[in-house]
Amino acid sequence: MTSVVSVEKKKLEKPPLEMHFLGDRVLRQPAKRIAKVDGETRQLVKEMLQTMYSEQGIGLAAPQVAINKQLIVIDCEPDNATHAPIILINPIIKSSSRDTCVIQEGCLSIPGVYLDVTRPEAIEVSYKDEQGRPQNIKASGLLARVIQHEMDHLSGVLFVDRVQNILAMTEELKKGGFSPQSVKHIAEGSKI
Repeated sequence: MTSVVSVEKKKLEKPPLEMHFLGDRVLRQPAKRIAKVDGETRQLVKEMLQTMYSEQGIGLAAPQVAINKQLIVIDCEPDNATHAPIILINPIIKSSSRDTCVIQEGCLSIPGVYLDVTRPEAIEVSYKDEQGRPQNIKASGLLARVIQHEMDHLSGVLFVDRVQNILAMTEELKKGGFSPQSVKHIAEGSKI
């Protein structure tokens, strides 16, 4: 499935949207569903992709650029010009595997901080694409992880909220110049 929104995968001098960082209130607000997928939505998708590539990320959720909408852009192969990004509008996780895995995560909203997070290995997600068509995707590995990470942003959750090793997290956040008080810890096993 190819995206109707195409942008060059390159770093721009000045990305169209401004990133927001841990401690900023906009990252903690639940995002609103998108009622109508239209040209304005597709323009936002384009700007989010340009911003994500400029920041050298593989996923970006609208709340990270202070847009309170349920919209995610993902590209697990940003160096592959032929690989199309995935656009998820109003995504819902339909099912997730019992098998979990621990992988180090990072986030454009918490640059320089990488910590272990436990998540389901595989998920199934329903969403709308940038044309407004209903879609379904089964994902595992890196793609499943990125989708879950970005979907957390739509609920006002950041990956550090899921980190179990509080000591390591506190240390890393302080090293990166972030306040550990900005973390809203989530108990393991909760389904946010």
